[in-house]
Amino acid sequence: MTAYIIRRILFMVPTLIGIMLVSFVVIQFAPGGPVERVIARLTGSDTSATARISGSPGGDFGSQAQFQGGSAADAVNAKYRGAQGLDPEFIKSLERQFGFDKPAHERFALMLWNYARFDFGKSYFRDVQVIELIKEKLPVSMSLGIWMTLFTYLISIPLGIRKAVRDGSPFDVYTSSIIIVGYAIPGFLFAILLIILFAGGSFFDVFPLRGLTSDNWHQLAWWQKILDYFWHLTLPLISMALGAFATMTLLTKNSFLDEIRKQYVLTARAKGCSERQVLYGHIFRNAMLIVIAGFPGAFVHAFFTGSLLIETIFSLDGLGLLGFESVLNRDYPVVFATLYIFSLVGLVVNLISDLSYTWIDPRIDFETREV
Repeated sequence: MTAYIIRRILFMVPTLIGIMLVSFVVIQFAPGGPVERVIARLTGSDTSATARISGSPGGDFGSQAQFQGGSAADAVNAKYRGAQGLDPEFIKSLERQFGFDKPAHERFALMLWNYARFDFGKSYFRDVQVIELIKEKLPVSMSLGIWMTLFTYLISIPLGIRKAVRDGSPFDVYTSSIIIVGYAIPGFLFAILLIILFAGGSFFDVFPLRGLTSDNWHQLAWWQKILDYFWHLTLPLISMALGAFATMTLLTKNSFLDEIRKQYVLTARAKGCSERQVLYGHIFRNAMLIVIAGFPGAFVHAFFTGSLLIETIFSLDGLGLLGFESVLNRDYPVVFATLYIFSLVGLVVNLISDLSYTWIDPRIDFETREV
């Protein structure tokens, strides 16, 4: 098993390089860039979704969107405000500050060397290190991702097993109807419905609408902090878990149904095993393999990509919102850093998922298997 783990870890290196290379090449052909973004803001021609409205043609670039070099943005903005064109020398200086004066292969090699040391550089449009930005946003995404995954699995797996055992019964029919309806409702639409019903929209004002904690959180007792934390998480978690809950429940049910009909189950029953022994001593191991196989994708989706709209609706400033804004602003250090971290976490979780196979079914031996 140790040799297999080492091979898998070593295999992560070319996989990460391939992911970063493909993304880097795509970025090279994407229209616009940080230099063009700065020029558009300075000349008042920025019409993007994140463009701010302020009294100057440059928007809030001088105060909130400083590129690498810090307060130089203020001087540049003052000098070129209202100008019809920009000095070519100034554009070249922008390219040097953003690192675009080097060939693409040199920039890619330098990025890989820095990322191998977890040095993600500085945000182009925020005067802060990328790693500090990620640390600031990570608690929100961790809270949503981890608790949603646990919440989904702890409910979906027992429910799916019960539906498989009672297949075709009124319980199975009624719960399937509810699950299908829940799956058909988009998560963000359900989030808005929950806000209207329970967050002071039109009916009840039971749950808070912003943030992960209350303003007086630090003044609360430890048990009050825990209650306050989950009080804020209740509506976002329900909204995010709706679709995943339906998928995992039906996946578990179908997997158990497929195993229940196999010959070894009839043999176990013929030997006098109780239904509980058959279900959890024989069927469970085989049926859970397909459920575990889907864990990495479900976890990464919940942890990162699945929370963008929920973070926006509930005013939760996490990694999903950070990545979305970085793509729109062409803030490449943040874009590539979040992609690198997402990919690395996905590969690690995938390895953990494979190793958990041996816990569910000891007959599986990865030692004799090629990566």
